Amino acid sequence: MRRSHLLAGALYVLFWSSGFVGAELGTRAAPALELLMWRYLIAGPVLLALCVVLGRRVRRDVLVRQVLLGVLAQVGYLGPVVYAVGRGVPAGTTALVAALQPMVVAVAAGPLLGERVRGPGWAGLATGFVGVGVVVAGDLSAGVGGWWVLLPLAGVLSLSAGTLLGRRWEPPESLLVSIAIQTSVATVGFTTLNLLLGDPTVPAGGDFWFAVAWVVVLSTFGGYGSYLFVLRSQGATSASTWLYLSPPVTMLWAWAKFGDRIGPAAMAGLVVTAAGVALVLRGSSAAPSRKPVEAVCGAT
Repeated sequence: MRRSHLLAGALYVLFWSSGFVGAELGTRAAPALELLMWRYLIAGPVLLALCVVLGRRVRRDVLVRQVLLGVLAQVGYLGPVVYAVGRGVPAGTTALVAALQPMVVAVAAGPLLGERVRGPGWAGLATGFVGVGVVVAGDLSAGVGGWWVLLPLAGVLSLSAGTLLGRRWEPPESLLVSIAIQTSVATVGFTTLNLLLGDPTVPAGGDFWFAVAWVVVLSTFGGYGSYLFVLRSQGATSASTWLYLSPPVTMLWAWAKFGDRIGPAAMAGLVVTAAGVALVLRGSSAAPSRKPVEAVCGAT
């Protein structure tokens, strides 16, 4: 694998994992839906304003495509996952269910995208799943939260569908246009959810607004932006497989930010997960992009 792909993947995992830390920071001061609403109410207009300043034009076909991807990959993923946690599904159970996403994408990517996973790749997918299970094993003992555990599964299927469609379409629009439209869709979606299911307020605490700034800059701009970049440059299977490292890297974030203890089992799980990811990245074969490498980020 190219060094540039490794660097992009590492940044992707780092930024994506920051969202779980930001969620803990924010939900200490306000409900989860409140955090999601304000995250997107700030991020969406900022990205749209940047598109206007840079003169980015959006055609109707671009708008339709990116709205659908925003519904699937942002609202359809984060909404069920966050609501399930709010209904008592342990974070570890949620993380383990979310770890099914690379397998779902790997199974579908062959017939739909021509991305073949060879023998070592399938072994890596299984190894990575086991590693995630070791990392979150302690949290699983708290129970699974009843039927609400089906919500994270719905989120996994939604993100998988968005990942596969995003790769299949190979959208020519730039990363900025893509993330601006998708984030705006999430703004409408999570504001509506909070109006229906929550109690919208304007929190006054500085800790809450620090958490909002954290998830806007690191998780939305950094995490989702790097997700789109890796998806376009490395393929759907690789983009999903990198997410295996999200639970163990989140564990490291929590140690650095909150002083959470990292036990021997968790460290072993980190090593096993990393080995699984390495096997998948070596054992997968992404279909060649129909666009030149320099066009991966788009030009619209």
